Amino acid sequence: MTSGDGVDGPALPGLADGFFDSAQGRALIRRINAVPSDRTVLAVAGAPGSGKSTLAEALVARLPDAVLVPMDGFHLDDRVLEERGLLERKGAVETFDAEGFAVLAGRLAQPGGDIVFPVFDRSRELAVAGAGVVAPSHRVVVVEGNYLLLDRPPWNRVRYDLSVWLDVPLPELRRRLEARWHALGKDEAGVAAHLANDLANAQIASTASRAADVVLVGEVAHQEPGQG
Repeated sequence: MTSGDGVDGPALPGLADGFFDSAQGRALIRRINAVPSDRTVLAVAGAPGSGKSTLAEALVARLPDAVLVPMDGFHLDDRVLEERGLLERKGAVETFDAEGFAVLAGRLAQPGGDIVFPVFDRSRELAVAGAGVVAPSHRVVVVEGNYLLLDRPPWNRVRYDLSVWLDVPLPELRRRLEARWHALGKDEAGVAAHLANDLANAQIASTASRAADVVLVGEVAHQEPGQG
């Protein structure tokens, strides 16, 4: 994955250590603020374990009138996945309501009435309908997920004002993902199964996505167990 102009950014420092005070962080904020639109829709994409959630949440906290819309709210329910033989592949691109996401994403650019969206509850492993709201006052919508830039329908029908890709080397992704599943109490067999699924999804997201406007290269990007 490279940026739209073919140039990768410098290494991404840990967000907890003053990323937005760095030249790269300030440049990202300036670029977001410079979008000539009543509402800016920003995509933050990357492989599982790349730090998408951390960056997206930090941007929402930093930017005035911003709201977070995670793609995870469009997970198919476990019952549907079990019927389709996909429960063990939860998190793969085929385990999301991609058409539903594309419809919602197409509405985000127009600041009219409230836009209601589902939110994934990790404690219950299911999506909760109507749990999130984009209000007319929200000037920036930060959309976060693995497959936002995937170059296949319906994902490639969605257009963003600015897109950011987090590029993390495979060994670091593996380390973070193993730590995530251990922290969630999985045994060694469970960690291995989840890791194999995550890395397969990372391969698809990394090799089949469109070029992003901004690429943040991060071996040490801040990442907490359980986050994306």
